[in-house]
Amino acid sequence: MKPRMMPSLVGYLSLVAVMSAISFAAYGLDKRRAVNGGRRVPERTLHLLAFLGGWPGALGGQRQFRHKTRKLTFLIVFWCIVALHVAAVGGAAYLVLNPASLGLDQLDK
Repeated sequence: MKPRMMPSLVGYLSLVAVMSAISFAAYGLDKRRAVNGGRRVPERTLHLLAFLGGWPGALGGQRQFRHKTRKLTFLIVFWCIVALHVAAVGGAAYLVLNPASLGLDQLDK
């Protein structure tokens, strides 16, 4: 890995860690409110947190709190967000590891 890529990697992983913690907490809060009959966290908010990088925490929250695991429409959107992130990270990794694939190796010269 090139040294200039390290700040980007650290930044992305930091973003995912912070957003995952927030997402996990949001799922716990929503579950508690669902059980106690309180005002719920909107599904749109849960999806936004996942989209902004918190999908690992959202997945953990779904499993830990047994929450939002049955509503098919919610799960379809959630897994599309996960697939989008995996594709984006995979594509970025491919470009970093194979710069010749797009002629990006010429930029270093």
